[in-house]
Amino acid sequence: MQHNLGAIDGPEGLKAHIEFLKKDFPNNHGEIKHALADGDLVALHIHNRRSPELRGNAVVDMFRIENGKVVEHWDVVQAIPDPQKAKNSNTMF
Repeated sequence: MQHNLGAIDGPEGLKAHIEFLKKDFPNNHGEIKHALADGDLVALHIHNRRSPELRGNAVVDMFRIENGKVVEHWDVVQAIPDPQKAKNSNTMF
């Protein structure tokens, strides 16, 4: 079950999303910074860049696992701001 309103439910939706990324953003790259698990829930904190020259986004993907398969997905995305405009010296990761 997909909770991102811009994504299609099921394996077909995931496959379509991957094909979209490969076609429209061939240099797309995600680096997992943190991984958390609690029971049947897994969360990944990811630094995603559509191309190397961009600051990119901080992404949190959350999954519910059942019988070894993803059965639910949620995500939140936040653009990484210009560090010169940051109100503190912490990073997003």
